[in-house]
Amino acid sequence: MPYVYSIAGQAWLNDYTLMRGLVMDFPHDRVARSIGDQYMFGPALLVNPVYQYKARTREVYLPTGAGWYDVYAGKYYEGGQRLTAPAPMERMPLFARAGSVIPAGPEMQHTGEKPADPLTLYVFTGDDGNFRLYEDEGINYNYENGRYTVIPIFYDHERGTLQIGRREGDFEGMPKRRTIEVVWVSPDRPVGLTLKAQPDEVVVYEGDEVVVTRK
Repeated sequence: MPYVYSIAGQAWLNDYTLMRGLVMDFPHDRVARSIGDQYMFGPALLVNPVYQYKARTREVYLPTGAGWYDVYAGKYYEGGQRLTAPAPMERMPLFARAGSVIPAGPEMQHTGEKPADPLTLYVFTGDDGNFRLYEDEGINYNYENGRYTVIPIFYDHERGTLQIGRREGDFEGMPKRRTIEVVWVSPDRPVGLTLKAQPDEVVVYEGDEVVVTRK
């Protein structure tokens, strides 16, 4: 929910495109330019729909210039290759770009159910990355009058640091103090994206900058 809601917020704030043809993010990759049945969902997720009847696998192309992680198992793949990915009935192949920071929250059915606390940040290492966590009241249009917050998040791969920046803005009911869990995903430590992963680091965030260093 936090990832989807944030990129939807960026679509409203900055005219961002949620579903992105591969050519938009990989214009110099000839193969990616010719693919019409895969797309990026936000900056992090490579989505590969399964549209053939009774198919349980599908061929996936991982664009060059990036590393990729199988979201379900955390296994790492170099970009610029094709592979046959499992596609059981309950899920389609989904990959996270190296350098991505993907926020996940507790299990929720709708935005007004409860605050996203604890918030879990999955950091898919291998490159620098950033994300802007957008939040608002979730039940009205007060964001149109500036009642929302943005928390900038930066990952420096060389230093191994995750910077959770100062919160910008406010809204009624905003969680002023929250727990943030960090999960590091790397080629030698594959971790699937779930709601029950064990965090590597846990910090308390109160709106000021917090820096977490990968050990």
